[in-house]
Amino acid sequence: MRESNANDVEVSQESYSKRTRATPQQMQQIDTLLQKLIPMLSEVQEGDQVADIIEAAVKLLRDKTNRGDLKLIRTAMAELRYALKVFAPYRDTRKISVFGSARTPETEADYQAAVEFGRRMAEHGWMVTTGAGGGIMAAAHGGAGRDPSFGLAIRLPFEQTTNRYIEGDKKLVNFKYFFTRKLMFVRTSHAMAAFPGGFGTMDELFEVLTLIQTGKSVPMPIVLVDKKGGRFWVQWQQYIHQQLLGRKLISPADLSLYKITDNIDTAVEEVCRFYRNYHSMRYYRDTTIIRLQHKPTDSQLKHLENHYADITSDGKFHAGPAHKVEADETDIAQLPRLFCKFNRHDQGRFRQMIDFLNDV
Repeated sequence: MRESNANDVEVSQESYSKRTRATPQQMQQIDTLLQKLIPMLSEVQEGDQVADIIEAAVKLLRDKTNRGDLKLIRTAMAELRYALKVFAPYRDTRKISVFGSARTPETEADYQAAVEFGRRMAEHGWMVTTGAGGGIMAAAHGGAGRDPSFGLAIRLPFEQTTNRYIEGDKKLVNFKYFFTRKLMFVRTSHAMAAFPGGFGTMDELFEVLTLIQTGKSVPMPIVLVDKKGGRFWVQWQQYIHQQLLGRKLISPADLSLYKITDNIDTAVEEVCRFYRNYHSMRYYRDTTIIRLQHKPTDSQLKHLENHYADITSDGKFHAGPAHKVEADETDIAQLPRLFCKFNRHDQGRFRQMIDFLNDV
C-alpha cells in the first residue's frame, strides 16, 4: 500500500460531481460490513481502538458532514499516523523540544547558546526535536547533529524552510496543520527548552505550560534559556509576576513549572535532574502512580505526608510494586512505585514534590 504523509491527490471534480449522499440502503450495507469487521478486530491487539476509529468515521457519513470538514479530519489523521510511525523506533529515547525564533542569525549569541545546548543534550543521550526551520531551530539541530535530531516542519507561505541539518532525513515530518504538529511536540517530548522568539515561540511555550498546569499533559522540565546576561526571559517573567500572578490569575506554585537561566550548564542540569529519580507517571481512577528509580524510604514518605498532604484527598502516600493496571508495561515493571490520591489540580505543587523526590 502506498505510504502517505497527508499529501493525497484530490479526486477530480468530474468524478466527485457524479457522487450522491449515502442512501439508507447503502448505510445498511455499510453497517452489515461493520458488524462482520468489528468482531474480527476485537480479536487483534489494539483492534478495539481501530474499530472505534472506523465506527466514528462511518458516523461522519450518517451526520452528512461537509466535505471541507471531512478533508480536515482525514488530513489530520494521516499526519498523526505518519508522525507516530516515524517516532515509533525511538520511543524509548528521551527527547527535548527546542523552540525559538527562525529569524535569529548565526552571529547572535542566542544562536550560539542554542548550538551548545543541542550539543550538550545529545552528549547526554537525548534526541533534539525542533520545528526544522532556521534560526534557533537550525542551531539546536546543528549542535546535536543529524542522527539525534527530529524535525516537525510546518508548511507556510513564507519564512519556513527546512534547515540543512535535517533536510531529507527520515526523521523529518511535514505538517499542514499547526494543531497536529503541536500535538506531536507534546506527545513525544520529555522536556522543553525555549530560546528568545516571537509569536510562535510564545504560542508553544504557553500551550505546554497550560497543558501541564491543567493536568492534560504529564509533568516535564521546561527551561527558558537566554544568552549570557540576556534579559528576554527576565522581562517576560516580570509580566508573569505583575499581570498574571499579581492579579491572581495563576497560583504562586505555578512558577515552579519552569526555570529561567542564562547558563547552559544550569539548563542541561535542570532537564537531566528531573529524571534523576522520577521516571514517569500515570493515573488509574483516583490513584496517581509515580514510577521512581529508587524506592522511597519511610522517612521520605513521612516527609511527603507532612509537606504535600494538601494536594491529596486523604493525605496518604505509600510505596509498592507495579499496579495490576500496568501489566502491559513490562519494560518498567521492576521500577518502584509511589502511590497517592493526587487532586490533579495543584500541578505546581506536584512539580515541587517531584523536585523533592529527585533531590533525595
